[in-house]
Amino acid sequence: MKKVTAFKSVLWTILGLALAAGVTRMIFGLGAITNQSDTTPWGLWKGFNVIPGIALAAGGFVVTAIIYVMRKHEYYRYAKIAVLMAFLGYLSAATALVVELGLPWMVWHPVVYWQHHSALFEVAWCVMLYLVVLFLEFVPVPLEETSRFAGVRRFLHKYKLILVVLGIMISTLHQSSLGTLFLITPEKLHPLWYTNLLPVLFFVSAIAVGPLMVILGVLTISAVYEKPLEREKLGKLALFSVGVLAVYALIRFIGLVAEGKLATMFVSSWQTLFFWIETALFVIIPILFLAVKQLRVSKAGLWVATISAVIGIGFNRANIAGIMLVRTGEIYIPTIFEIFISLGIISAAVLVFLFCVERFKMWETKWTDPRDRETAPPEFDRSSEAWLGSPRISHRFTFSFILIISLAFGFALISNERIHSEGIKEVPVKAARGGDTLYVDGNHDTFGVYFAHEDHIQREGKKESCVICHHMNLPMDESSPCSACHGNMYTEFDAFRHDWHSSPAGGNVGCMECHPEDQPRLAETAQSCEHCHKDLIPAGAEIEVDDYMAPSYTDAMHGVCVPCHETRAKQKEELKDLALCTSCHGFDHPEYLNKEIEMAFRDTSFNHVVLPFVGDLDKNREDMDD
Repeated sequence: MKKVTAFKSVLWTILGLALAAGVTRMIFGLGAITNQSDTTPWGLWKGFNVIPGIALAAGGFVVTAIIYVMRKHEYYRYAKIAVLMAFLGYLSAATALVVELGLPWMVWHPVVYWQHHSALFEVAWCVMLYLVVLFLEFVPVPLEETSRFAGVRRFLHKYKLILVVLGIMISTLHQSSLGTLFLITPEKLHPLWYTNLLPVLFFVSAIAVGPLMVILGVLTISAVYEKPLEREKLGKLALFSVGVLAVYALIRFIGLVAEGKLATMFVSSWQTLFFWIETALFVIIPILFLAVKQLRVSKAGLWVATISAVIGIGFNRANIAGIMLVRTGEIYIPTIFEIFISLGIISAAVLVFLFCVERFKMWETKWTDPRDRETAPPEFDRSSEAWLGSPRISHRFTFSFILIISLAFGFALISNERIHSEGIKEVPVKAARGGDTLYVDGNHDTFGVYFAHEDHIQREGKKESCVICHHMNLPMDESSPCSACHGNMYTEFDAFRHDWHSSPAGGNVGCMECHPEDQPRLAETAQSCEHCHKDLIPAGAEIEVDDYMAPSYTDAMHGVCVPCHETRAKQKEELKDLALCTSCHGFDHPEYLNKEIEMAFRDTSFNHVVLPFVGDLDKNREDMDD
């Protein structure tokens, strides 16, 4: 039992470190603990926990299909283990996804807001439905501990085959759909991994690794709890995976040959090396060890084959989901905190798995620790001569202590500099420059937009069309620039400026000139601005001003331009692309800047996922103004 205690102690330690990193991520955001950025939004959790995790959880539907559909009842004792591992595997993948996406209170959105053109929409629905199916398949196990829900247990047992069939159907859909997701990356994914057969390969590889993952779970239980191992039976189950692995290898290599990529497999490059390492781990080593009976029924052979296959499928999914995609920014290296969270999610799943093994009847007989028996003598600590109670009780103290210490240590490791925030920085806006064509670049970062001002005037109705956009003017002005009221690039701007109006150095307006004497001095009771400024709102203005806290410059620009472009795009076929972002936002270097200035701005990077803030923007802007 010392093995179990030591194993759990390690898992609780990792979980404590992961909790510290996870809490920090949820409070302060991704930038506090990760190296993810706008150019590398997919990090370790998707490449290690989500995509590979779903493949490794395939044992649930594959093993239950072998038992209940193919009627191989000799494996029945592994059904509960397979379902539990699948349930925890999917739950771990979903947890990792929520940690990466944040906003867990919006996880229900795919249920209501359907995006039926998205492969991920189908995956999200299937994962949610399959989690429900797996829960219903496993819940009779803990319900065996009480007679209170005997009716529910009998009902679920009666319709178990329906749940199994549902699980097979749903798994078939989303395992292949994950491969479909990467069909949109023909120019980004390396040719050795990109193929139109990705949905088929994802599905077949999941079927191959499913039983091997279950066998690995049984091997772990046997090693940790020193349980006898049915090597003949496990070897026979593993033989099923050998056949599927052979089919997988056949499909993949025929696909490479058919697509003319045979020579690519022998090019001298690190990608080719990774390809052969992946192939050796996932296909060659498992087949060699499991095809030979002496190795297949040996404990060492099963360990090597299953671990190799599990690492191999993980490597395959990580290659497709990240490593072999064309890099668009700086090299991404996960932080130690990302690794903590990744391992912590797995540790939590393993701890729940061990809890179920110890507390529920996962095998023919319920597992019990002989030291928990009432007749067992107490075991005193040698140094303190203290006895904390039976192992079940004493472990609560031990593991709680380990969790608290590791949690505190995890928080201590997190840098204060990364969780420090100055909030949203106000970026003042400069007016657009130009004549008939304006260059709209409010913060002068060179990522501006050319706006054909005169062309719009002539096309939309000449001078009478000004009121389509210009909905408020400065006193004694006509067609005031947008930057006059929308003075901040990303935050709201006080277009009224109350303090300036009341200041003797500004408007020098007395309180009673706006606020009636017998009423509270509130915005609601004040005179309308038009009471003094008759020319504030131009006649015929189409945009109604109901608040003098003006939206940010970027919001105002998009709020005026996008709806109009959308309307025009629907009216004429030749204008169908007018509503696309690229119809305004080009990425060419502005003609009025020289190359030296362009490079100074292009070096700006967003190391962390934060609000739009450019590091040396103030200095660059000053230099530019000079």
